[in-house]
Amino acid sequence: MSRRRLERLLNLTMCLMATSRFLTVSQIGEMVDGYEPGESEEAREAFRRMFERDKQSLREIGIPVETGSDSAFSDELGYRIPRGDYALGEIPLDPDEFAALALAASLWSSEALAAPAASALRKLAAAGAPVRPAALRGPDPLAVSSGPAAGFDAADGLGGLGSTDGFAGFEPRVDATEPAFEAVLAAVQARREVRFPYRRPGQTEDTERHLQPWGVLSWRGRWYLVGHDLNRQASRVFRLSRVTGPVRAVGPAEAFTVPPEVDLRAMVSATEPTEPSRTALLWVRRGCGHALRRHGRPAGPARAAAAERVGRLPGGDLLEVEFSDLERFARWAVGYGPDVVVLEPADLRGEVVRRLRATVAATALPTPAASPVARAAAVGTGPR
Repeated sequence: MSRRRLERLLNLTMCLMATSRFLTVSQIGEMVDGYEPGESEEAREAFRRMFERDKQSLREIGIPVETGSDSAFSDELGYRIPRGDYALGEIPLDPDEFAALALAASLWSSEALAAPAASALRKLAAAGAPVRPAALRGPDPLAVSSGPAAGFDAADGLGGLGSTDGFAGFEPRVDATEPAFEAVLAAVQARREVRFPYRRPGQTEDTERHLQPWGVLSWRGRWYLVGHDLNRQASRVFRLSRVTGPVRAVGPAEAFTVPPEVDLRAMVSATEPTEPSRTALLWVRRGCGHALRRHGRPAGPARAAAAERVGRLPGGDLLEVEFSDLERFARWAVGYGPDVVVLEPADLRGEVVRRLRATVAATALPTPAASPVARAAAVGTGPR
């Protein structure tokens, strides 16, 4: 549906709800923005056909357009929408339900979804809802947050929901920073086919995918796209972090129908088994990386060789931190900038160095030769 027609249908709905009497077709043409009755017979007939299509569309989506007349001396029919039959009644919510909605809205940290979530929170607050649950003891979710805490993953942060100590300075978030997220979400909502380059683990070349997107799902801190792969003629699951280029919408909107039996969560969980836990060795500057320190432990004497490699980086501690998702942990570590250096394992270190170099290339800012980041990159290219 085009934006112009959507606006016309909204205008028509508001006009028919705002009146208690029946409005004739000619009156509707004069009052509703988007209609142009015209002067000629052909223009008036085109307007009437447009109105009939719009009236039918409203009825198909469940809006009760009533037909009748206010005058016993006129045969011309009019239209209205009884407010009592269509207006949404008050939705009573208990305090714990308000708190659940506030927490759900505050999870969104992506630019595309943060604004609608904040708008919902303001409406809840205006209605007297406690949008800052006392159990969380965190900052006001209507305030703008930043820093490493804002990027902390919800799957890890929600573990302390029942604690009386709250979140100790950070909030749970649903992170949607993948570049493909907004384009994929728009295609799902419009039901448009998409094309995108994709690289599976172990592949060295991208593969072009052509998909009917059924939905996007956050699963264990990662975003997935589920749909029907037109090249393989089968349903497929794609991790958005592995989309290596722009997502291109192709073809018209409303091009396909999502099968009613589709269960996104079941499809993702079936194709993404639990990954084994691994241990990362990190150098963390003293006074920094508090979330990492809570999740990690001091490195033991067996890490002496690694300690020699970072002897040129004073003022820090060696930590061992468990992780299972390499890409997600690398993104988290990079967020600390020069305050955290990944030493092991090699593939995690390589991913962090790649992201740091990509950041430098994107901003065209030279990395200071004496910084820990530069030294980490240098160690990463030297002999093991």
